[in-house]
Amino acid sequence: MKKNIYSFVLAFVFSGWCFGQSKPVTGDCNKEVKDRRGKMIPWEKGAWKTGKYRNVFLEAGYSQADIDAKLAKAYYDVFEGPERVYFEVGDSMGYVSDLKNHDARTEGLSYGMMVAVQLNKKEVFDRLWRWTKKHMQHQGGARDAYFAWSVEPKTGKHNSEGSASDGELYFVTDLLFASNRWGNDTGINYYAEARRILDAMWSKDGTGNVTNVLNKEHKQITFVPDNYGYNWTDPSYHLPAFFEIWAEYAKDGREQFYRDCADTARVFLHRACHPVTGLNTDYTEFSGVPKIRGRIGDAFRYDSWRVPMNIAMDYSWYAKDKKWQRDYGKRIQNFLFSRGIDAFEDQFNADGTLPTWILQAGGYQKLRHSLGLVSTSAAASLMGTQYISWKFVDSMWNAKLEPYSDGYFDPYYDGLLYLFGVMHLSGNYRIITPGIN
Repeated sequence: MKKNIYSFVLAFVFSGWCFGQSKPVTGDCNKEVKDRRGKMIPWEKGAWKTGKYRNVFLEAGYSQADIDAKLAKAYYDVFEGPERVYFEVGDSMGYVSDLKNHDARTEGLSYGMMVAVQLNKKEVFDRLWRWTKKHMQHQGGARDAYFAWSVEPKTGKHNSEGSASDGELYFVTDLLFASNRWGNDTGINYYAEARRILDAMWSKDGTGNVTNVLNKEHKQITFVPDNYGYNWTDPSYHLPAFFEIWAEYAKDGREQFYRDCADTARVFLHRACHPVTGLNTDYTEFSGVPKIRGRIGDAFRYDSWRVPMNIAMDYSWYAKDKKWQRDYGKRIQNFLFSRGIDAFEDQFNADGTLPTWILQAGGYQKLRHSLGLVSTSAAASLMGTQYISWKFVDSMWNAKLEPYSDGYFDPYYDGLLYLFGVMHLSGNYRIITPGIN
């Protein structure tokens, strides 16, 4: 009965009211939410064709000097400040640590490398890659060239030998970008390192319980590249823009397969995202149907925060699925706005109801208005078509990487997604083409 009542309320919200507003809002939460800047107007062509990137902060009225300062501060907080998650080791290495979980993860190392190559910080990139190669990458055996997804930072001891497929996806893209930006004769042959991962990936056929990162039949990224995770996936791992990069720069003879993976990822996201709320579950079958593992994977939680940002990136870079992506951006921003622009929660069932069980983080088990989701939902404004898209940009601008009122603080996941969000909205998350300075 409660679910039926909520379904009615949700339908009512999207037909005429927005929670958190002082009066009813007709239509799609925009007709009464006017803004001096007018409706958000997304660009028609992607950066791959134009070579240009939107500075949405500038369009929103913030000064370039303030935008530059915000990006510099975000980088400082995550990589250099007293609450940093990046730590240098000796003269040549460094790692990113998930402080709340007391480990270093392929997610964090690969995100750190992406930040470094985007912002032209070669020393940081090289330190991260050297540490990753020494402490995470398997040298020989069935897992050769893959990465242990969780490592003890101080000792390099593997907490798990297995891989999380998004780590390999990011590492290859990071290295291809580094090859384009800095060449391959300055101490690290980035292209050769990327090809080593890719070539090893294609040699894995289930022997020793290790598979390809990509399911070859479905042309989709796997949850984990082993016999357990080969036949299902995580929607936040679907980055069609990265597969387009592989098709262009990997040069391993599999260009069409990678382009097919990009197209399939776009179609998959259509199926995985709820037709009203835009929300997805953390884990799904390749069909987009939720994959339930007890209480894990059955709802929109921490992994899922990345999906709006990933779709926005694909729109910004390639704009090959404009109609659906704009509609998706409208749906998910409308839903979150209906919960209150400064209050929306960070975990939901896909239909927009609140979950009865909350996935804990850092010892806290509670819903909160999380900086990570604030950041990724704001990045969705790259494809926004509404007045309220500006509200998400403003919310992002005013957000701070600092402890919550109850003391919980996550400079790792919140911090990295916040930094990515600032980069996206300032036009500093780009396709790194050969010879870029």
